[in-house]
Amino acid sequence: MTYIENPKTKGSGIICCIPQTGTCPMGCPHCFFQGGRSYLEPLAENLPNMPSTEMAFRRVVRVNDGNDSSVNYPQAVIDTDKYPMRFFNTSSDAHLDQYPDPVVLTVNPGALTDKSFHKLKDPIPKNLMMVRFRTDMWNLHIANEVISYYGSREIPVVLTFMAYPDKESIPPNHLHQYIYRTRTMNPYWAITTASWVELMEAYITNPYVYSCGKVEGEKGKSGCMRCGNCLREYFATVERMLA
Repeated sequence: MTYIENPKTKGSGIICCIPQTGTCPMGCPHCFFQGGRSYLEPLAENLPNMPSTEMAFRRVVRVNDGNDSSVNYPQAVIDTDKYPMRFFNTSSDAHLDQYPDPVVLTVNPGALTDKSFHKLKDPIPKNLMMVRFRTDMWNLHIANEVISYYGSREIPVVLTFMAYPDKESIPPNHLHQYIYRTRTMNPYWAITTASWVELMEAYITNPYVYSCGKVEGEKGKSGCMRCGNCLREYFATVERMLA
């Protein structure tokens, strides 16, 4: 099967892989992976999507840019063991400390998106690389709880800004904060640069809060090349795990 590179991570030093087949059981609303707009469509023909060891040489491998590393996670670990540098992505808060390498946790997947979040008990696993928060302009009260909880434990919080294929998914009182534009491959209703700047300015002095992507909105690009969050936190976590 021919490997297909994620256009978002191209040129960033990160290369992605998905060792599983099928769709993700997490059912997160507006997930790019199984909303019919993934770069891997049709999924039935293009999964698993695994780079060769030559492609992964000197690159950090992001395990599960789609699906979830918790799906048969022992096999996912085995299938990606050939990559010297890797980190796992999951929306499940189960057995995080059993991953042998850094792991990114999406803390508000599925039905939790606008209601609550995974609050890991202390002690936080040493391999927790960062937490990812699915961010919209109407769940910022939860974002602040996440930032307070994980920031006080020195765990970075990356705000991943949601985008929507139709404006009906956006509450009418927030529609002015979104604009119809192309993100990576497809057009979505996505946050405006002005709204993104206003939101991120509130965290400018917080060393544990970052945006997914260097600059969001119509004046920025949502790709990974100029971002660096994952590379920075991957190596910081490896150092912590060695201590």
